[in-house]
Amino acid sequence: MFPTEFALNLLRHPATPAPVVRSIEVHAARTVGGGLAFAYCLRGDMARLLIPAPQKAGCADGLWEHSCFEAFVGILGEAAYHEFNFSPSGQWAAYAFSGYRQRDEALRLLVPPQITARLSVGRLELVAEISAGVLRPMAGSATLQVGLAAVVEAVDTIDGSHSYWALRHPAALPDFHHRASFAIELAPPRELA
Repeated sequence: MFPTEFALNLLRHPATPAPVVRSIEVHAARTVGGGLAFAYCLRGDMARLLIPAPQKAGCADGLWEHSCFEAFVGILGEAAYHEFNFSPSGQWAAYAFSGYRQRDEALRLLVPPQITARLSVGRLELVAEISAGVLRPMAGSATLQVGLAAVVEAVDTIDGSHSYWALRHPAALPDFHHRASFAIELAPPRELA
């Protein structure tokens, strides 16, 4: 289900131009069952953006090399975190990290995220839902820190074809893994608290 209102806007990293993107609005929430739901709404000149075409849903690496939406999720006060990539194509990726950019091969998604994308004139919307079992069992009763981000690839941008968007850019270069960019805190669902 696509939200009718978005509370937050992603900010373009100042080092990356994006003349054909007007805005990217986002929403994050914990679901009643303990999972997570993310929604993104990109507004811009869709004819000048490279939006991946629909494909068979499945896990794929390298999605950040093209237009995709991302979510970074960690438990408040802990160094470990997860990265999720959601492509408008329906493909996805999930990674676990024990600390800043330190890959941990322990994450295996047994239940893939549910991704719904809708492209129209001037607008791309994507909703991704992750089941409760993806995060560690104790995450259900913990406060989560979330960073939402997007990579947008343009057809004809002169100064570089990619722009990088996040809730907060704490570094001179785009770095979605920087913990200071995890700008949302999500409390546990009420029945778990």
